[in-house]
Amino acid sequence: MTVEAAEDQTPATRNRHCHRDGASLRRESKSAAQCAEEAEKWSPESGVLHGDSEEEEERESPCCPTDSTQVGGPTEDDLLAAPDGGWGWVVLVATMLVLSLTLAFPSCIGIFYTDLQTEFNASNTETSWVPAIMTATLHAGGPLCSMLVERFGCRVTVMVGGLLSGLGMAVSALAGTITDIYITSGITGLGFCFSFQPSVTILGHYFVRRRVFVNAFSSTGTAVGLSTLPLIANVLLSHFGWRGSFLILGGLLLNCCVCGAVMRPIAVGPNQLRHSQVSSKPNTLSLPQQTKGIKDSVRTVLRGFMAFLHRHMAFDLLVSNARFRAYAVGVTWMTLGCVVPLVYLVPYATHHKMETDRAACLMSVLGLVNIAVRPTAALVLDLPRFRGSSSFVYVFAGAVFVNGLSNCICGASASFEALLVYVVIFGLSMSMGGAVLYTVLMDTVEMSRFPSALGLLCMLESGTLLIGPPLAGMLVDHTGQYSYIFYACSVCVFSASLFLVGFFYFLDSKKHKERKKSMETPPDLYQQPVAGS
Repeated sequence: MTVEAAEDQTPATRNRHCHRDGASLRRESKSAAQCAEEAEKWSPESGVLHGDSEEEEERESPCCPTDSTQVGGPTEDDLLAAPDGGWGWVVLVATMLVLSLTLAFPSCIGIFYTDLQTEFNASNTETSWVPAIMTATLHAGGPLCSMLVERFGCRVTVMVGGLLSGLGMAVSALAGTITDIYITSGITGLGFCFSFQPSVTILGHYFVRRRVFVNAFSSTGTAVGLSTLPLIANVLLSHFGWRGSFLILGGLLLNCCVCGAVMRPIAVGPNQLRHSQVSSKPNTLSLPQQTKGIKDSVRTVLRGFMAFLHRHMAFDLLVSNARFRAYAVGVTWMTLGCVVPLVYLVPYATHHKMETDRAACLMSVLGLVNIAVRPTAALVLDLPRFRGSSSFVYVFAGAVFVNGLSNCICGASASFEALLVYVVIFGLSMSMGGAVLYTVLMDTVEMSRFPSALGLLCMLESGTLLIGPPLAGMLVDHTGQYSYIFYACSVCVFSASLFLVGFFYFLDSKKHKERKKSMETPPDLYQQPVAGS
């Protein structure tokens, strides 16, 4: 090749050639025509910053794929696509507002608990289904939410969720029976799901280097909702009754549409793009127009169904990823008892002759503790010594451990002082657990699989979230004592923390032994006898 021809080559043409690394030669897996076509499509305008040197150009080219199979760390494409600032800070604020209006909202239903019982002459079990259905659908809609995100993007999905939740809450004001409240609670919870999950997902794409910080800081939105929504609900209840309060709260939930409007899409890296294209190929399968027999049709349907499960529900990760499997089981078991205290704290306090205002103040104190702790936890976990650490799961398990034991304080005494101590300890542990909840999941699976993994995890949680409050209501109806609820929640959450610590310690020990064994060199590797000596 002449010097003139080499100078006339473009970066897209140069990327057709093999490049050397030491004495080894890496050959390209694609043809020159395919490489040129992809290189022309992938330009600086698409969001990837090309380096000035030829080596950087070759590394960032779609024709020189990097290894992105490592679980738990940011890939090169992640670092290229994520701005780690800029408009991402606006998205962070919007995510905080969404979390405050979605995850924290079921806790304020306890303010209306007694009024709903009186209005519909319902038992504790019947009334407890209202927050249970709302919370369960908030998590169970994960696969459907994943489909909407893939089809329409995070921005549109969040806006649809805000519209759906606001409509469901407003229609609840017209309910004539407790069954009507069940239906509208399901609609509201589904809207929460459509707003909450895409917000967390798009935040993970905007930030990579500071992902731990923004995940912990965004969870402060839940704390803001816990501290403000019960007070707002109590004020609305005293002035407008529960029906007027539901109507106004429905209008408040429409603000999720505004938050979704600022979540504009972000460009993805070339390897992420190829992964998306590869994973979407099985879903292009459709029933042949001219079937060759029942077996072919059934095989095609099953293949498409399995591709759907792989893409939107991540069931394959339960089989192939032991860490995700352990995390999913532990978190699912934990949710059986971690949300119930938030639902029954206010009824428990009012049952022991405490004023509703003071009971609502307890929920506000819980939220204020979260507001104070979560940003602090975000700053601490963002320190260089904690970046890239694999011990966040143990931080999460320790927080769950303390959270479970704190419920014993609430069960032992119903005085305002004892409950105040309880909400402070409960809030501290809740803050630390919530600060690293999604970070642990992002470290457990690849970011490209995070939406489907989050959807599956939320769907698994929905089962325990659905049966938790009704089981607690049945316990109260049969015993007449609220304290048994908190003792049961203590055992449930405490045992989940022990499971997480034990299982992850076992997996880490096994991984450490395998790594140590692979680094050991056989003693006779370099001492083989020479033939003929």
